[in-house]
Amino acid sequence: MKRLFGFYDRAVATASSRIVESAALVLLRVALAGVFWRSGQTKVTEGGFPAIDPLQYDLFANEFSGLPLDPALAVPLTVWAEHLFPALLLLGLATRFSAAALLVMTLVIQIFVFPDAWWPVHSLWAAMAAMLIVRGGGLFSLDALFARLRRI
Repeated sequence: MKRLFGFYDRAVATASSRIVESAALVLLRVALAGVFWRSGQTKVTEGGFPAIDPLQYDLFANEFSGLPLDPALAVPLTVWAEHLFPALLLLGLATRFSAAALLVMTLVIQIFVFPDAWWPVHSLWAAMAAMLIVRGGGLFSLDALFARLRRI
C-alpha cells in the first residue's frame, strides 16, 4: 500500500510541476483563443481581414438586438476584440488582460445574446478565462520571457 501511495505522490508531483502546468496553460490559451478567433472570422469578408462583412450590422441589429450598444459600434468592437485578444493569448502576451477581456465578452454574450447557453458552452469559456486570469500564461509565454528580462 505504501508503494501505491508513493507512486501516486510522485505522479501528482510531476503533474503539478511548472513545466507540466505551463504546457497545460498553452493548451488552455490555444483552446480559448480558437473559440473567439473562429467567431471573429465569421464576421469578416473571406480573405479580407479587417474588412467587416456588412451583413454583421443587420445580424447585430436584428438577431442580437438585446445588446446595449448600437450595432455601428458593437460590430467593429466585437470583430477587433475577437481577433486581437486571441492573438495575444496565443503569444502569451498580456495573457491575464486578454483572458479578462474574453471573460467580459463571454458574460456579455451570455447576458444579452444567448442567455440559454450558460451550460455547457459559456461556463467552459468562463472557466478557461478564469484559469488564465489566475495562473497567467505560464513559462511558455511572452509574459514569462518579458518578466525574466525585467529581472536582469
